[in-house]
Amino acid sequence: MPSANFFLGSQEIPKGANLTVNIELPKLYNTPTQLPIHVIRGKKDGPTIFISAAIHGDELNGIEIIRRLRKLSILKKIKGTLLLVPIVNVYGIMTLSRYLPDRRDLNRSFPGSLKGSLASRVAKIFFDEVVRKCDLGIDLHTASIHKSNLPQVRTNIDNEYAFSLAKVFGAPVVLHSELRDGSLRAVAQEEGIPILLYEAGEALRFDETSIRIGVHGIVSVLRENGMLPKATKKRSMKNPIITRNSQWIRSSESGMLRTIKALGDTVRKDEIIAFIDEPLGDNSFELSAPYDGVIIGKSEIPLVQEGDAIFHIAKLRNLEVAENKIERFNENVTELSEFFELNNEDIIE
Repeated sequence: MPSANFFLGSQEIPKGANLTVNIELPKLYNTPTQLPIHVIRGKKDGPTIFISAAIHGDELNGIEIIRRLRKLSILKKIKGTLLLVPIVNVYGIMTLSRYLPDRRDLNRSFPGSLKGSLASRVAKIFFDEVVRKCDLGIDLHTASIHKSNLPQVRTNIDNEYAFSLAKVFGAPVVLHSELRDGSLRAVAQEEGIPILLYEAGEALRFDETSIRIGVHGIVSVLRENGMLPKATKKRSMKNPIITRNSQWIRSSESGMLRTIKALGDTVRKDEIIAFIDEPLGDNSFELSAPYDGVIIGKSEIPLVQEGDAIFHIAKLRNLEVAENKIERFNENVTELSEFFELNNEDIIE
């Protein structure tokens, strides 16, 4: 919990404050660059949580999630401190690039160094100024370019606290995800700061369903942590699909991809999920599911090379239960929200 004195950069944040702090970043070819952080600090003590987006500069859904979150009047009742960072990779977003100008992946550059590459320096500043001051983080992502993800929360499900929050978030799938060297989640976990990774949608695109699940998911986590009052109307909690195992299914041939299964579809072992056609010939090759599961990620480009990742399938034992859960999540996901501000928001088509 924050002490009576809470600083961001050199600026003290008083209780009851709602303001934006600009943290200096390394200059881009001598052009001054800043990291804007929206700070909402309650009048009463509570946890400190950060919400970050666009660590990859082409992943835009999270920016819209944070924009809508900031408009919610319920945040006036917050206890503790909320740090909102809608664009971490301010360099990459200028060119709609996943990476920084030095071609490095920011999410493989933590904890960073002030004497390292541009990515390493940005990682160091973000980690020290934001992450280290928090009790929990929610990092918002989409799939990489030309792929899309079913809304899912990735975390360490062996961590009881993180796992309970991942289920409360309300995404269709909770996936146990192994840590990757240099990732924000790996380095934060080493310092005892659990991270929920929300993956949903496609790079360079907005997805209304993913955005709405994201906003409601963050509010649900804040409520569970005691930072926001509980909902006045009890809603039945939708239990997500929980899985430890998943893998990307790769193309066995090169050619034109013709998928016949969509995100959220359940598949059975040896069921045909796509065809790969020769663009200049008559041959067509089948791509089959290697096990029972649900599709949580897929390629969105019809051109494939042999070895390209096409379908991300989460392994499941009970497909009937999974089908029912996915169906419940798909029903009325953009129905009227309890938040007036979200109901007034035009739906993105």
